[in-house]
Amino acid sequence: MEETKSGFAKHIGGITVKKINDSNYEFYTEVKDINLNTNKMAHGGYLCSIADTGMGNAAHRVIDNRKCVTISLEMKFVSGVALGEKLIGKVKIQKKTKTLVFVTCEINSSDNVVATASGIWKILRA
Repeated sequence: MEETKSGFAKHIGGITVKKINDSNYEFYTEVKDINLNTNKMAHGGYLCSIADTGMGNAAHRVIDNRKCVTISLEMKFVSGVALGEKLIGKVKIQKKTKTLVFVTCEINSSDNVVATASGIWKILRA
């Protein structure tokens, strides 16, 4: 497992990413006080950020650590998440071309689906 607490990830509390196989990855994080909105639930922007970070990390790894950037990210929020809840993101590489990586993700807390996401990463030239 690789803990990501650098760059932007350090501002949201960090996440830990684990490779399952060539197409599947998981990430783990816990909702902290800094991640809450005024309703004391995980902020939607936080959920977008962990999805983008976890999926982007998987895209980066599947292209042999070359540089890539998010060009599209779609989120669907399914249920709320409270302080202290542990989140698991299940990431799947759907397709990789010479210039793009297509990725999906489901974020869960215990047995509840919290959010789903899909995105496209552009592979940058060396």
